[in-house]
Amino acid sequence: MLKIQDLHVSIETTNILNGINLTVNPGEMHAIMGPNGSGKSTLAYVLAGRPGYQVTSGTMTLNNDDLIAMLPEERARAGLFLSFQHPIEIAGVRLDQFLRAGYNAIRKAHDEEELDVLKFDRMLNTKIKLAGMDPALTRRYVNQGFSGGERKRNEVLQMAVLEPKLSILDEPDSGLDIDAVRTVAESIDQLRTPENGTILITHYQRILNYVEPDYVHIIINGKIVESGDKKLALEVESEGYDKFGEPESAVSSDSP
Repeated sequence: MLKIQDLHVSIETTNILNGINLTVNPGEMHAIMGPNGSGKSTLAYVLAGRPGYQVTSGTMTLNNDDLIAMLPEERARAGLFLSFQHPIEIAGVRLDQFLRAGYNAIRKAHDEEELDVLKFDRMLNTKIKLAGMDPALTRRYVNQGFSGGERKRNEVLQMAVLEPKLSILDEPDSGLDIDAVRTVAESIDQLRTPENGTILITHYQRILNYVEPDYVHIIINGKIVESGDKKLALEVESEGYDKFGEPESAVSSDSP
Protein backbone atom coordinates (compact mmCIF):
# COMPACT_ATOMS: atom_id res chain seq x y z
CA MET A 1 0.00 0.00 0.00
CA LEU A 2 2.11 2.96 1.26
CA LYS A 3 5.87 2.81 1.01
CA ILE A 4 8.17 5.67 2.00
CA GLN A 5 11.89 5.28 1.46
CA ASP A 6 14.60 7.65 2.70
CA LEU A 7 12.32 10.69 2.43
CA HIS A 8 13.99 14.07 2.84
CA VAL A 9 11.89 17.25 2.82
CA SER A 10 12.70 20.91 3.25
CA ILE A 11 11.00 24.30 3.36
CA GLU A 12 13.22 26.83 1.59
CA THR A 13 16.63 26.14 3.19
CA THR A 14 15.38 24.34 6.32
CA ASN A 15 15.52 20.55 6.41
CA ILE A 16 12.41 19.14 8.05
CA LEU A 17 12.24 15.42 7.31
CA ASN A 18 15.58 13.66 7.39
CA GLY A 19 15.28 10.16 6.00
CA ILE A 20 11.80 8.81 6.81
CA ASN A 21 11.26 5.11 6.11
CA LEU A 22 7.77 3.71 6.60
CA THR A 23 5.64 0.93 5.13
CA VAL A 24 1.90 0.66 5.78
CA ASN A 25 0.21 -2.52 4.57
CA PRO A 26 -3.55 -3.01 4.04
CA GLY A 27 -5.40 -3.44 7.32
CA GLU A 28 -2.67 -1.84 9.43
CA MET A 29 -2.86 1.15 11.73
CA HIS A 30 0.39 2.98 12.46
CA ALA A 31 0.56 5.55 15.25
CA ILE A 32 3.20 8.24 14.84
CA MET A 33 4.19 10.07 18.01
CA GLY A 34 6.70 12.78 18.78
CA PRO A 35 7.23 16.10 20.53
CA ASN A 36 6.07 19.38 19.05
CA GLY A 37 8.17 20.34 16.03
CA SER A 38 9.39 16.81 15.37
CA GLY A 39 7.93 16.54 11.87
CA LYS A 40 4.72 14.58 12.52
CA SER A 41 2.30 16.95 10.81
CA THR A 42 4.85 17.77 8.13
CA LEU A 43 4.85 14.11 7.11
CA ALA A 44 1.05 14.24 6.80
CA TYR A 45 1.17 17.42 4.71
CA VAL A 46 3.83 16.03 2.38
CA LEU A 47 1.86 12.83 1.82
CA ALA A 48 -1.24 14.87 0.95
CA GLY A 49 0.71 17.17 -1.37
CA ARG A 50 0.41 20.44 0.51
CA PRO A 51 2.24 23.25 -1.34
CA GLY A 52 5.41 24.76 0.11
CA TYR A 53 7.21 21.52 0.94
CA GLN A 54 10.06 20.34 -1.29
CA VAL A 55 10.95 16.67 -1.51
CA THR A 56 14.72 16.77 -1.97
CA SER A 57 15.27 13.02 -2.11
CA GLY A 58 13.53 9.72 -1.44
CA THR A 59 10.33 8.12 -2.70
CA MET A 60 6.66 7.85 -1.69
CA THR A 61 4.34 5.35 -3.39
CA LEU A 62 0.70 4.38 -2.83
CA ASN A 63 -0.15 1.02 -4.37
CA ASN A 64 3.01 1.40 -6.47
CA ASP A 65 1.92 4.79 -7.84
CA ASP A 66 4.38 7.66 -7.40
CA LEU A 67 2.78 10.12 -4.97
CA ILE A 68 5.41 12.78 -5.54
CA ALA A 69 4.37 13.08 -9.18
CA MET A 70 0.67 13.55 -8.28
CA LEU A 71 -1.24 16.75 -7.61
CA PRO A 72 -3.16 16.86 -4.28
CA GLU A 73 -6.50 16.16 -6.01
CA GLU A 74 -4.96 13.20 -7.83
CA ARG A 75 -3.76 11.79 -4.53
CA ALA A 76 -7.29 12.11 -3.14
CA ARG A 77 -8.75 10.32 -6.16
CA ALA A 78 -6.13 7.59 -5.70
CA GLY A 79 -7.54 6.96 -2.21
CA LEU A 80 -5.51 9.15 0.16
CA PHE A 81 -7.40 11.09 2.83
CA LEU A 82 -6.03 13.65 5.29
CA SER A 83 -8.01 14.79 8.32
CA PHE A 84 -6.96 18.17 9.62
CA GLN A 85 -5.76 18.97 13.11
CA HIS A 86 -7.68 22.25 12.94
CA PRO A 87 -10.60 21.81 10.50
CA ILE A 88 -11.67 25.07 8.87
CA GLU A 89 -15.11 26.56 8.23
CA ILE A 90 -16.45 26.81 4.68
CA ALA A 91 -19.10 29.50 4.64
CA GLY A 92 -22.02 29.05 2.26
CA VAL A 93 -21.41 25.34 1.60
CA ARG A 94 -23.67 22.80 3.30
CA LEU A 95 -21.89 19.78 4.68
CA ASP A 96 -24.10 17.23 2.91
CA GLN A 97 -23.55 18.98 -0.44
CA PHE A 98 -19.81 19.19 0.22
CA LEU A 99 -19.66 15.47 0.95
CA ARG A 100 -21.73 14.51 -2.11
CA ALA A 101 -19.51 16.61 -4.38
CA GLY A 102 -16.36 14.94 -3.04
CA TYR A 103 -17.87 11.47 -3.18
CA ASN A 104 -19.10 11.86 -6.76
CA ALA A 105 -15.81 13.38 -7.90
CA ILE A 106 -14.03 10.20 -6.82
CA ARG A 107 -16.67 7.98 -8.48
CA LYS A 108 -16.38 9.98 -11.70
CA ALA A 109 -12.59 9.64 -11.66
CA HIS A 110 -13.04 5.86 -11.53
CA ASP A 111 -15.67 5.86 -14.33
CA GLU A 112 -18.44 4.98 -11.88
CA GLU A 113 -21.96 6.35 -11.94
CA GLU A 114 -22.50 9.38 -9.72
CA LEU A 115 -25.15 9.12 -6.99
CA ASP A 116 -28.18 11.36 -7.12
CA VAL A 117 -29.33 13.24 -4.02
CA LEU A 118 -31.72 10.56 -2.77
CA LYS A 119 -29.28 7.66 -3.13
CA PHE A 120 -26.49 9.67 -1.58
CA ASP A 121 -28.62 10.74 1.38
CA ARG A 122 -29.53 7.12 2.14
CA MET A 123 -25.86 6.20 2.15
CA LEU A 124 -24.95 9.30 4.17
CA ASN A 125 -27.44 8.45 6.93
CA THR A 126 -25.67 5.12 7.45
CA LYS A 127 -22.28 6.81 7.66
CA ILE A 128 -23.59 9.45 10.10
CA LYS A 129 -24.42 6.68 12.57
CA LEU A 130 -20.92 5.25 12.24
CA ALA A 131 -19.39 8.66 12.96
CA GLY A 132 -21.64 9.24 15.98
CA MET A 133 -22.69 12.59 14.55
CA ASP A 134 -25.88 14.64 14.86
CA PRO A 135 -27.64 14.41 11.44
CA ALA A 136 -28.73 18.04 11.73
CA LEU A 137 -25.10 19.14 11.40
CA THR A 138 -24.94 17.87 7.82
CA ARG A 139 -27.52 20.48 6.83
CA ARG A 140 -25.37 23.33 8.16
CA TYR A 141 -22.42 25.04 6.53
CA VAL A 142 -19.18 23.06 6.83
CA ASN A 143 -17.89 23.37 10.41
CA GLN A 144 -19.65 26.72 10.93
CA GLY A 145 -20.55 26.96 14.61
CA PHE A 146 -19.34 23.42 15.24
CA SER A 147 -17.72 22.58 18.56
CA GLY A 148 -14.24 21.05 18.60
CA GLY A 149 -15.69 17.58 19.03
CA GLU A 150 -18.21 18.12 16.22
CA ARG A 151 -15.45 19.24 13.86
CA LYS A 152 -13.44 16.12 14.61
CA ARG A 153 -16.50 13.90 14.14
CA ASN A 154 -17.07 15.64 10.82
CA GLU A 155 -13.56 14.59 9.77
CA VAL A 156 -14.45 11.00 10.70
CA LEU A 157 -17.70 11.32 8.73
CA GLN A 158 -15.75 12.42 5.66
CA MET A 159 -13.51 9.39 6.04
CA ALA A 160 -16.56 7.13 6.36
CA VAL A 161 -18.17 8.57 3.22
CA LEU A 162 -15.06 8.62 1.02
CA GLU A 163 -13.79 5.18 2.13
CA PRO A 164 -10.15 5.99 1.39
CA LYS A 165 -7.46 3.38 0.91
CA LEU A 166 -5.15 5.29 3.25
CA SER A 167 -6.36 7.64 5.99
CA ILE A 168 -3.94 10.07 7.62
CA LEU A 169 -5.39 11.41 10.86
CA ASP A 170 -3.49 14.44 12.13
CA GLU A 171 -3.98 14.65 15.91
CA PRO A 172 -7.70 13.75 15.93
CA ASP A 173 -7.60 14.02 19.73
CA SER A 174 -6.27 17.59 19.96
CA GLY A 175 -8.49 20.00 21.87
CA LEU A 176 -10.96 17.32 22.96
CA ASP A 177 -12.04 16.27 26.43
CA ILE A 178 -11.68 12.62 27.36
CA ASP A 179 -15.29 11.70 26.47
CA ALA A 180 -14.96 13.25 23.01
CA VAL A 181 -11.61 11.49 22.50
CA ARG A 182 -13.25 8.15 23.27
CA THR A 183 -16.16 8.81 20.88
CA VAL A 184 -13.89 9.86 18.03
CA ALA A 185 -11.48 6.96 18.63
CA GLU A 186 -14.28 4.40 18.68
CA SER A 187 -15.61 5.75 15.38
CA ILE A 188 -12.14 5.55 13.82
CA ASP A 189 -11.81 1.97 15.03
CA GLN A 190 -15.15 1.01 13.45
CA LEU A 191 -13.95 2.24 10.07
CA ARG A 192 -10.91 -0.03 9.97
CA THR A 193 -11.09 -2.80 7.36
CA PRO A 194 -8.66 -5.45 6.09
CA GLU A 195 -8.33 -3.40 2.88
CA ASN A 196 -7.51 0.08 4.18
CA GLY A 197 -4.57 1.51 6.08
CA THR A 198 -4.41 4.23 8.72
CA ILE A 199 -1.73 6.59 9.97
CA LEU A 200 -2.72 8.16 13.27
CA ILE A 201 -0.58 11.11 14.34
CA THR A 202 -0.69 12.07 18.00
CA HIS A 203 1.34 13.82 20.65
CA TYR A 204 -0.24 11.95 23.58
CA GLN A 205 -0.92 8.31 24.29
CA ARG A 206 -4.48 8.79 25.53
CA ILE A 207 -6.30 8.15 22.21
CA LEU A 208 -4.46 4.82 22.02
CA ASN A 209 -6.46 3.69 25.05
CA TYR A 210 -9.41 3.33 22.65
CA VAL A 211 -7.77 2.21 19.39
CA GLU A 212 -5.19 -0.54 19.00
CA PRO A 213 -2.40 0.38 16.58
CA ASP A 214 -0.40 -2.38 14.99
CA TYR A 215 2.76 -0.29 15.20
CA VAL A 216 3.91 2.81 17.07
CA HIS A 217 6.72 4.99 15.72
CA ILE A 218 8.59 7.79 17.48
CA ILE A 219 9.74 10.66 15.28
CA ILE A 220 12.45 13.04 16.51
CA ASN A 221 14.08 15.74 14.40
CA GLY A 222 12.35 14.56 11.25
CA LYS A 223 13.38 10.92 11.52
CA ILE A 224 11.78 7.77 12.94
CA VAL A 225 14.09 6.78 15.77
CA GLU A 226 12.13 3.96 17.41
CA SER A 227 9.34 1.59 16.38
CA GLY A 228 7.38 -0.93 18.38
CA ASP A 229 3.90 -1.87 19.54
CA LYS A 230 1.52 -0.14 21.93
CA LYS A 231 3.95 -0.66 24.80
CA LEU A 232 6.17 1.98 23.20
CA ALA A 233 3.37 4.55 23.54
CA LEU A 234 2.97 3.66 27.22
CA GLU A 235 6.71 4.11 27.65
CA VAL A 236 6.46 7.62 26.20
CA GLU A 237 3.56 8.39 28.51
CA SER A 238 5.57 7.45 31.59
CA GLU A 239 9.05 8.64 30.61
CA GLY A 240 8.53 11.35 27.96
CA TYR A 241 10.38 11.86 24.69
CA ASP A 242 13.76 12.93 26.09
CA LYS A 243 15.15 9.40 26.13
CA PHE A 244 14.73 9.18 22.35
CA GLY A 245 16.83 12.23 21.56
CA GLU A 246 17.02 15.96 22.11
CA PRO A 247 14.71 17.86 19.71
CA GLU A 248 16.36 20.55 17.64
CA SER A 249 14.73 23.97 17.46
CA ALA A 250 12.44 24.88 14.55
CA VAL A 251 12.65 21.48 12.92
CA SER A 252 9.15 21.56 11.43
CA SER A 253 5.90 23.41 11.17
CA ASP A 254 4.04 21.02 13.46
CA SER A 255 1.41 22.70 15.56
CA PRO A 256 1.36 22.16 19.33
